[in-house]
Amino acid sequence: MREMSTTLPLPGESNARLMGLDFHKVIFPVSVAFIVATVALALNDPAAFGANLEATKGWILKHCDWFIMIMGNLFVLLCVALAISPLGKIRLGGKDARPEYGMLSWFSMLFAAGMGVGLLYWGVAEPVAAYTAWWKTPLNIAANTPEAVHGAMGSTLFHWGLHPWAIYLSTALIVGYFSYNKGLPFSLSSALKPLIGNAYKGPIGHAVDVFTVVLTTFGLSTSLGLGAMQATAGIHHVLGTPNDFTMQALFILAVCGIAAVSVWRGMDSGVKLLSNINMGLALLLLIFAVFGVGVGVFLSGMFSASADYVTMFVPLANWVDRPDTDWFQGWTVFYWAWWCTWGPLVGVFVAKVSKGRTIRQMVAVVMLVPTIVALFWFTAFGGGAIAQVAAGTGALAEGLKDVNMAIFQFLEVLPMSAITSLLVVFLLVIFMVTSVDSGALVVDNLAAGGIPETPVPQRVLWVGLIALVTMVLFVIGGDSALKGVQAGAVAMGLPFMALMLVLMIGFVKALLQDSHA
Repeated sequence: MREMSTTLPLPGESNARLMGLDFHKVIFPVSVAFIVATVALALNDPAAFGANLEATKGWILKHCDWFIMIMGNLFVLLCVALAISPLGKIRLGGKDARPEYGMLSWFSMLFAAGMGVGLLYWGVAEPVAAYTAWWKTPLNIAANTPEAVHGAMGSTLFHWGLHPWAIYLSTALIVGYFSYNKGLPFSLSSALKPLIGNAYKGPIGHAVDVFTVVLTTFGLSTSLGLGAMQATAGIHHVLGTPNDFTMQALFILAVCGIAAVSVWRGMDSGVKLLSNINMGLALLLLIFAVFGVGVGVFLSGMFSASADYVTMFVPLANWVDRPDTDWFQGWTVFYWAWWCTWGPLVGVFVAKVSKGRTIRQMVAVVMLVPTIVALFWFTAFGGGAIAQVAAGTGALAEGLKDVNMAIFQFLEVLPMSAITSLLVVFLLVIFMVTSVDSGALVVDNLAAGGIPETPVPQRVLWVGLIALVTMVLFVIGGDSALKGVQAGAVAMGLPFMALMLVLMIGFVKALLQDSHA
């Protein structure tokens, strides 16, 4: 195999330089204009805006479920096929490139960016929801039965295991390969070159990059707003502080303020440091939960949940003649579309910190290790919570009434609940900080035309823009506007998957050409 270029793109004629900043003349202003216009529409009539986007999302989830499911499975198959094929030996950056980060720091950064907040939010709520039929049950398994335990654990791991990380990894491999190995801009549009040649630099490529900037911004903003709702609910539960818009706004400002400092400090002393702290604290919380539910119970539940994941994998991956259509569309299809709203954010960020890794290494660490972590997490928290419900212990036994409170209600039954609840809030803050950090870096790279290194104030500016969008939607527009934008972001998962299908073809074509050169 011939040696491939590792030269990264420099600012070009398409960029505008203003007061030390470096923006793409098309991608940046069009992206910002689209974001501002969408926020204005949301605020003009939040209820109607939310209702229209909810209707659009519902139509997509109902009528395009087959395509979304096929693409979700295709992401997994692509990554596995690359890992076991000779192409798995290809190293991002060429054969002489070496990793910039150690294994632990590398995994901590990608995990904190990709799924940390979600595990805190859904770690208890989703298994309990599936067990109690909060919104239907997987494969129509009877609720509140021993079979429902297996259905809840198997379906939850299906949603949080290989599939989401395959979406992230496919994006990361595409961006990293064309940037590090081909010397093209650090953006998704670069993968169009094998298909349309230098036209990737024109309107088609610009449209792809604008789309990814907008998708990333709104996906991150809605997650930040929903994270604020959970955090303030937890603080209110433990300390009795008000749980209102003021507290939620202060949470958003605090998260974005810390993120701005972290971005200013840089990758090593900012994002990497916070990610390592995150992993340590998350491990501590996991240990609390394991000993709270009992080590023996945890180990038994872990083996049982592993078997549930394996045995239910194919039935849950199927999209033909499902007996549980409402649950399937409302949970699995929704999840696959929602992971796509984070696809550019996590994928581009993973590519950014993965130079020097082989494709095979990336599949092993980016797909398999998070799946194992999810198994540990959901066994301890979800399995433990189901046991509380079955035993009629604690507030969860009365029903899942508030998803924001689920993890705090679970911890309330265990020892040292006040300490562990505050730890959850602290973890929410740091996980959101690392997500905003990585999101700002990604949208900044994309809006600058794929330049991998931009001026530090420019990255901080994007933190401010993300905070502003979230604050305006959340504080002024209220819950209706925020959830409306979330519905819109989910609806954008469909065109993202269609785009990724095209980019995956270009990616595989380029890999095969290089392997035979």
